[in-house]
Amino acid sequence: MQTRIVFLEALNKLRHDILTMATMVEEDLGKALIALQHNDKELAKTVKAGDAVINAMQIKIEDEAAILIATQQPVARDLRELVTIFKLTSNLERIGDHAVHLAKAAAKLSGSPLFRSTEHLTRMAQTGKEMIRSGVSAYLNQDAEAARKAAALDDDIDAEHKLLTEEVLKLMKKRPELVKKAVRLLNTSGFLERLGDHGTNICEAVIYMVNGTHEELNK
Repeated sequence: MQTRIVFLEALNKLRHDILTMATMVEEDLGKALIALQHNDKELAKTVKAGDAVINAMQIKIEDEAAILIATQQPVARDLRELVTIFKLTSNLERIGDHAVHLAKAAAKLSGSPLFRSTEHLTRMAQTGKEMIRSGVSAYLNQDAEAARKAAALDDDIDAEHKLLTEEVLKLMKKRPELVKKAVRLLNTSGFLERLGDHGTNICEAVIYMVNGTHEELNK
């Protein structure tokens, strides 16, 4: 019984650390969006600095999860949760990388209010933040249905990416002098589109943890 208590305490600590990591990623994504909208290069720098902290958190969480697997030899759902934790940290780290890409775009697109103020990027980033929050909440609450609902948000991100791409391609034809920055905008949108894919991966991992089945979402 004592061994079980020790295991559950360690697992609860990992859950808390996952929540902390997810919160940091979500905050950095929000900062990157503001930096892009307002050409705030100093704020963009804080996103890059925060990425190092997120990377360190990933290593710490994964090391502690590996130790639990090795020392406690969990089975069934306990083991699935620890495997899921590795998937969560990996995808959260990648989302953090995309936040950095968005922050870098703040500098590259400076001087072009036409691009910085695009509503499509704003909606994509906001939906991405919601996916992170909802996906991690589904993990903490062990809720497979909530994970499915969170994953469905990826469709909204994909739709915004498609609309932005169509609009930018039309603009490039009309104003060839803007092609270079337009391409950067498309690349930035692409990073946010992939952010949604990582959010979906988180949700799929939660479903695996809860049900023990591999369910492909957003085919």
